[in-house]
Amino acid sequence: MIAWPAVLPDEPLSCTKSLHVLTLTPFYPVRGDDAQGCFVAEPLPWLERLGMKNTVIAVRPFYHGRAVVGDSAVPSRWVSFFSLPSGWGLPSTGRFLFARIFSEIERLHRRQPIDLIHAHSALPCGHAAYLLSRELGIPFVVSVHGLDAYFSRQVGGLSGAWCGRVASLVYREAKDVICVSEKIRDQVMSRLGNVTHTNVIYNGVDPDIFFPANGDSETILSVGSLIETKGHEQLLRALASVHKAHPAVNCDIVGEGPEQKRLQKLSAELGLANRVRFLGRLSRSQVAEAMRRCKLFALPSRYEGLGCVYLEAMCSGKVAIGCRGQGIEEVIQHGVNGWLVSPRDVQELANALSFLLQQDNLRRRMGEAARQTILQHYTLEHQGALLSDLYRRSVS
Repeated sequence: MIAWPAVLPDEPLSCTKSLHVLTLTPFYPVRGDDAQGCFVAEPLPWLERLGMKNTVIAVRPFYHGRAVVGDSAVPSRWVSFFSLPSGWGLPSTGRFLFARIFSEIERLHRRQPIDLIHAHSALPCGHAAYLLSRELGIPFVVSVHGLDAYFSRQVGGLSGAWCGRVASLVYREAKDVICVSEKIRDQVMSRLGNVTHTNVIYNGVDPDIFFPANGDSETILSVGSLIETKGHEQLLRALASVHKAHPAVNCDIVGEGPEQKRLQKLSAELGLANRVRFLGRLSRSQVAEAMRRCKLFALPSRYEGLGCVYLEAMCSGKVAIGCRGQGIEEVIQHGVNGWLVSPRDVQELANALSFLLQQDNLRRRMGEAARQTILQHYTLEHQGALLSDLYRRSVS
């Protein structure tokens, strides 16, 4: 199912009242990792062009250590707050965060009245935003970026049930719940019916950072955390299957995570040790360069709310391979602007890789269609315009 976002207005709404928006987020760039929370940071300059003044408070539990502010167009202030560790402490994190920042937000609100709070994730930021809203009378919206909207996969038992109750409260009380795909909206609505205002606003891409280049290398690129659900094992096994027919093909894997040693061992067992590079964490500019350099992009993730990396690959003029049943299915038209395979199906993925590696003209046409899809519907400008419109509705 393809769900196109609304088109951009002909002219920016420059005559409308400026709004002061407080962003509360656990995701934001830090020194040494400008990709962390880029999906929160990168739309903010576009919002400022549309009359939004942004104050960003980025948060992390004290046991994660001190964060060093990274370079971003809209700077943030990192706040460390007390939290009980592990999943059983998650349900209470919003209250601890609220207690940590309330006095500061109250002073800020007196000096520069806050029109709206935008919280990213129901816990801890959404719950803290709800408590701030109740005390200070400031409306709030909350963004849901992943499929685990009620934290049922992350936390089990009584703590998980408590997380679900807190998340439900946040979604009910928010002026709007912003979902980055219809698939995520379905997850949010699964427990709430029609009592919640939900909107789908897809993440956007900067086409000045992610753009095509002439030529490509014999490289399949994958970008994602090295965790089991991202499907890197299936990618390696598929690559081994096609390697005899395509002996020159390499694979670059960008990302870090607990699966790295196991995946490195598997690549050696499959005879791919000299063909697979684990590049670790790269900067945004390095990822963009890797996108331009590769022949295909593949991330056979089976638990993906949307996946910014697919959009970035498409914007770079590449065929992106994703899985059916995931949020990216709302953007990729199979065989037109990208390719879809079944989750966990190594043979189908191998067939897709083999077919696409041989089809230079088809790859080029699909890559051009992919970039046009992004330029017409999924840029940061589109995302900023839709967020600006939603903000104004939420305070009206």
